[in-house]
Amino acid sequence: MSAGFLTAEELLRGGPTGLPHAIERALWHLGFGDVRMIDGAGDNGADLLAVRDREQWVFQCKWKAGGRVDRAGVDDLERARVRYRADKSVLVTNTDLNQAASERRQALKGVGIDITVWHGATLAEIGRAMPDTVPSPYALRPYQTDAADALTRDLQCGGTALLVLATGLGKTVIGGEVIRRHLATEPNARVLVVAHIKELVAQLEKAIWRHIPKSVPTRLLTGDRKPGGLDGVLVGTVESVLGEVRLGYRPDLIMIDETHHVAETGRFAELLDICSDARQFGVTATPWRGDKFDITARFGEPSFKMGIAEGMAAGYLSAVDYRIYVDNIDWDIVRRASSHGYSIKDLNRSLFLPQRDEEIVEHLREAWRRTPDPRAIVFCQTKEHAEHIAKLLSTSDSAWANASYMHSGLPPQRRQILLNEFRLGRVPLITCVDVFNEGVDVPDVNLIAFLRVTHSRRIFVQQLGRGLRLSPGKDALRVLDFVTDIRRVAATLDLRRTLEAEETEHLKLRMPHASRIEFSDKTIGTLMDHWIRDAADLETAADEVHLQFPDTKGIQ
Repeated sequence: MSAGFLTAEELLRGGPTGLPHAIERALWHLGFGDVRMIDGAGDNGADLLAVRDREQWVFQCKWKAGGRVDRAGVDDLERARVRYRADKSVLVTNTDLNQAASERRQALKGVGIDITVWHGATLAEIGRAMPDTVPSPYALRPYQTDAADALTRDLQCGGTALLVLATGLGKTVIGGEVIRRHLATEPNARVLVVAHIKELVAQLEKAIWRHIPKSVPTRLLTGDRKPGGLDGVLVGTVESVLGEVRLGYRPDLIMIDETHHVAETGRFAELLDICSDARQFGVTATPWRGDKFDITARFGEPSFKMGIAEGMAAGYLSAVDYRIYVDNIDWDIVRRASSHGYSIKDLNRSLFLPQRDEEIVEHLREAWRRTPDPRAIVFCQTKEHAEHIAKLLSTSDSAWANASYMHSGLPPQRRQILLNEFRLGRVPLITCVDVFNEGVDVPDVNLIAFLRVTHSRRIFVQQLGRGLRLSPGKDALRVLDFVTDIRRVAATLDLRRTLEAEETEHLKLRMPHASRIEFSDKTIGTLMDHWIRDAADLETAADEVHLQFPDTKGIQ
């Protein structure tokens, strides 16, 4: 079967941005992993970084409407090879090299620098020879097959479906499988995949590539990108897609990623209402909304659901070694709490005394040294806080010399380079604010530290989920929680109780590591467990809510 996206006609039509985009998709078919687009100003001569067999590859793409690539293209790639410490380097063009470029390439080869060239004819042959689908070392897990069956059945019977699946269990994999099945029965169907931000849209398109044959085109639609056609699988932001829908575009199947962003009214609601004849399904790890709108009103009851505790107990998510640091509890406040109706805001401000940076560094260093091949994410309060902590850590221990910060203030290109270096271990620790909340796949993470307060159960679950994916050699996710908010304590205690209920003796016997959630001060842990059993709505309570706690007699 031919790969239309690598034909000479399609590459010419795609223009300068279309060539690296096509190569990015082809690399997945060729067995590469962690493929990242870094094309743009300041890319140091590289368009794509990719990893295969733990080797770093760098690609420079030169699109030509006519004529051939000159020597500057070879020099750009050589500069990129050095900058990114690449093991392999490839110059890609839809035409060919001119004589000066070929001579420069031969001169570099004479001093031991080998540059591979993929020209127009090579790309056409790669397109014909590469596998019809992206090779995967993994088969669908049993629950993923069950989930895809349930979603497909509900879509066929009622036209809507909903998947609620904890981060790390593969909700996008299941969504891709549903789309694959739909295209297998209706090859010419129009499929629409929608998300709320363009960074997530780009990741979704890459994920969909792993499920559909190379003959099916994918189109990216954002404020920055508008495709020449809308056939095949269209992946776009809700604002951009809604514009095309208002002009008459109608898909046959719609997938809404991170479905918790769907409200009772607004852009998502308008999109789904206009396209009411299409089959519609949503996927999310965190179905809760701050405005209390129930997304089941739009998609129906979940066709399939599996939470964090269930996934851990079944061995599909990493075990957790979770420690909440409460060494600085103000015991006078504890003793007075039963006789005063403290608001959550007052209680947090009075009860928890903040940890000093030096204490946090020492706790992190201890956990780091106990973790094999550590990869760490540190969630911070603000962009400035993330930068401060990264600088502090980089000067506190030689192991953290390359610690970096990543937040929304950095250009997307810089974030992609950091993630690539993080995956390779060249940057072992990243501080951030919220850029890891949705859509970032970093299975090697085995250490997380929380230095930020979040009152959102959804954000907490998303951030914790960044480290729950399984990875070779990873025995457990170590979590250090310095967050001083009683709602966070409620969330972790609820997770502990659920884990204890899920982890039967049978499951414990077959699990290499059981999860544990502990307080650094076991006495205060026992007290809070006693307190929070009588504050069922604490996780979602507002700052102004006043709490009454049980008597603390007997607590010393």
